[in-house]
Amino acid sequence: MVNLISRPNIVNQLYSILAEQRSSLVDLIWEQHSFHEKRRWSAVEMINAINLENLSEIDKANIWNAGRAELTTKPGADRLARLADAECRRWQQSNPVLASVMQACSTWSRYWNEEESFHESTLNRLSNLLGLETVDDQILIEFRKIFPDDDMLRTLVLLAISEITAIVNYSYCASVAQDPGLKKLFKQIAADEAQHMTYFISFAKALVDSQEYSPKGAFAVTYLFVREGGELYGSQRQHLEKRDSHVNWWDALKYEMTIPDNIERKQGMIFSALRQITGIEVNSAAEVEQKWLELVGC
Repeated sequence: MVNLISRPNIVNQLYSILAEQRSSLVDLIWEQHSFHEKRRWSAVEMINAINLENLSEIDKANIWNAGRAELTTKPGADRLARLADAECRRWQQSNPVLASVMQACSTWSRYWNEEESFHESTLNRLSNLLGLETVDDQILIEFRKIFPDDDMLRTLVLLAISEITAIVNYSYCASVAQDPGLKKLFKQIAADEAQHMTYFISFAKALVDSQEYSPKGAFAVTYLFVREGGELYGSQRQHLEKRDSHVNWWDALKYEMTIPDNIERKQGMIFSALRQITGIEVNSAAEVEQKWLELVGC
């Protein structure tokens, strides 16, 4: 067996690499680990590099909002690990290549979980040091509710879209931060979220490439977000669903305190992700809806 992976990176053609036996799961796991290790950073050093006296009110609001939002990432990672492993067992006999994809996804979720814990811990520690409203135990426990299970492709596309939203939000936070240390922190977190997005796209594409998952699932979730007044509008949309099962971080943001929506940039990145996953190009919410209806046979 020849391992074609030559440097720490994200594997893009995952299904074909496994199907053609150009790499083993052990190879892929080493790739995941070495890439994660290359990108590690110190929360303590990041905080120590920030001059708390230099921070503006908008900086403080962005830190506080982001810290609360990050509380919901652990439940997402926990759900992904459990769901991907269950899917691995389901496909082991009928499609062993797809089973390996699922196990690679389940294994990678431990790195996603750890990296998100750095975001959460750093931002909430900063909030405490700044004397901002604390996250009490009840809020933390509420935000830790595990997301309900869903179809695996839909789950991965939803997570990719969530990361896209985070990338745009953190990039804005970095652009308005005047303190060099805080700017560096927000840029680092945005870069982490971009890597997470790329992983989710890679795993989702592998599912579509397997031909066991129809692209219609990807389009269904995308339309849920990009339609007028959809999930992409977060807590600013007119109707917020009441959920007892889990907390979506984009519903929990206090927009009057923080950043503009920048919907067009988010949509553009989502359409690009959808093209990478399915091979189908769309450029508007209307085109997403039309293609979704075609795929479901309407």
